[in-house]
Amino acid sequence: MALFFDAQWFDARLAERGLNRRILAAAAGMSEADLALAYKDQRELSADEVGVFAEVLGVTPAEVARSAGVSTPTPGAGPEARIAALEQRVAVLEAELARLRGDGRG
Repeated sequence: MALFFDAQWFDARLAERGLNRRILAAAAGMSEADLALAYKDQRELSADEVGVFAEVLGVTPAEVARSAGVSTPTPGAGPEARIAALEQRVAVLEAELARLRGDGRG
């Protein structure tokens, strides 16, 4: 179990998938500043964020929690909560896409 956030582990998983920290933050509904705080051990990940990170990185939530630090929770929400969280993340990503397009949709 990692005592501190293992930034190298997370960056290696992102690189394997051709992704970056910005995408990881957006998928989890975090700001890039919040993600940077997590990388510097100044912010813990929530159980929901652990779940999203696992999906994005293609690993188990337990692997993410282990690499994120000692007190990081693993997700345990039921399917309804999981679906609601996924719907919320999709809405955030759609809004970000609309903003980047400049079309005002979202």
